[in-house]
Amino acid sequence: MADILYVTEEGLQKLKEELDKLRIDERPMIARLISDARDKGDLTENAEYSAAKEEQGMLEMKIARLEDIISRSRLIDGSKIDSKTVRILNKVRIRNKQTNKEMEYQLVPESEADFKLGKIAVSSPIAQGLMGRTVGEIIKIKVPSGIIPIEIISISV
Repeated sequence: MADILYVTEEGLQKLKEELDKLRIDERPMIARLISDARDKGDLTENAEYSAAKEEQGMLEMKIARLEDIISRSRLIDGSKIDSKTVRILNKVRIRNKQTNKEMEYQLVPESEADFKLGKIAVSSPIAQGLMGRTVGEIIKIKVPSGIIPIEIISISV
């Protein structure tokens, strides 16, 4: 059995919208391209037909991948998440003890991670080091650039 993927309601909605776009907009467009190329004659030497069929194959792979992700997705109920310890969907304010720089991250499922928005995947080294910890703890987290001592300043929902 495939792994379960945890997503927020917003993340699941984005996946469904992307799947609908591929099914409703992209599929018919590629079907038209194939039809137009087929009308041009001999299919054995028709580059347009070959390109359209390849594009169709890629599209069907994307659709199958999204359908698989959606079928394995389970919603995370944000109302049942507390802020006593660091958990998925928590916002965590931390301080790098070496540089004294403060940062705030929200721990989200992998599919919703966006570093520019301060959303890091729960599977990332920083998130893994923070999971289950409490306010005031100082932990050492191994990241690609070395080991960073981090203090948890606050946890919120």
